[in-house]
Amino acid sequence: MKNLAPLCLAIAVVLSAAACQKQMIPNTEVPDNRFNRSVIEFCERYRHAVEDLNIGLLISMASPRYFDNAGTPSGDDDYDRDGLEEILHKRFTAIKAMRYEFKYRDIYERNGLIGVEVTYTMSFQYEVDGKSRWHNRTADKRLELEVDDDAFLFVSGM
Repeated sequence: MKNLAPLCLAIAVVLSAAACQKQMIPNTEVPDNRFNRSVIEFCERYRHAVEDLNIGLLISMASPRYFDNAGTPSGDDDYDRDGLEEILHKRFTAIKAMRYEFKYRDIYERNGLIGVEVTYTMSFQYEVDGKSRWHNRTADKRLELEVDDDAFLFVSGM
């Protein structure tokens, strides 16, 4: 009987640790709660709008305060909401087909903004000199959102 005590203690520790684990939203690394689900739902609308090349919907999802530094230290390629619309028109006109997928890694609040960390995979078909080509890319990305009248809007990262 004395030898069973360590085994029982180990089983109790394992069971209590399993009971304390957070439930995750399926296919994500994000804790399952109403707020996180609403953030992901908004981001999925965005993701589908990109796949559909729906510039109007994408612009409607951007805050008037939208600003993006394009991930570079130089200010030459920074753009605001008006610049976002120009960039989308320029990029989307050459694209014939688009696939955009997210793996949600984290959702957090910092300085009044909601950060959404994703790994994305993008594949798109475009035409150059009458020839169809495909481009694929996988990278990490941070989407930043604000809450506006119980809805979300992008402030950067689109």
